[in-house]
Amino acid sequence: MALFMKPIKTLDDLFLHTLQDIYYAEQQITKALPQMIEKTHNPQLRQGFQSHLRETEHQITRLEQVFQAIGEPAKGTTCEAIDGIIKEAKSVVSDVDDEAVRDVALASSAQAVEHYEISRYGTLISLAHQLGRTQIIPHLQATLDEEKAADRKLTEISESHVNRQAA
Repeated sequence: MALFMKPIKTLDDLFLHTLQDIYYAEQQITKALPQMIEKTHNPQLRQGFQSHLRETEHQITRLEQVFQAIGEPAKGTTCEAIDGIIKEAKSVVSDVDDEAVRDVALASSAQAVEHYEISRYGTLISLAHQLGRTQIIPHLQATLDEEKAADRKLTEISESHVNRQAA
């Protein structure tokens, strides 16, 4: 079974596939974050998740602008990686009874998501440079910067609050 909707023969095809992959991933993240918010006990972590949910909604709009700029319909392709990360997060979180330890698991899972997103946006920026699609790079770079900031914020919350409470 092929992972891709259509054969990837060119760098343009790979760029489009990667764009569709992250579009799907961002949509799945907007579905998962409310569940994470609900399970979060730590107020700083909860606020961070709520803020990132709003940010992710803006990132989806930004991706739609990228699709429009390259003349392609905004649609996703199933991203088995993000589906796996989210599935694993749900599994781990459901196995944790202690609220403080659950918060550590939630923060850790969120960072796995951020690292995947950072990888994808970095790849898209690199491919956009190679393909001469410089007009879309600012959109992608803005999101990459937000994802890196979210990762740093999760580290800060984990190290200063969540991990200590669980210890």
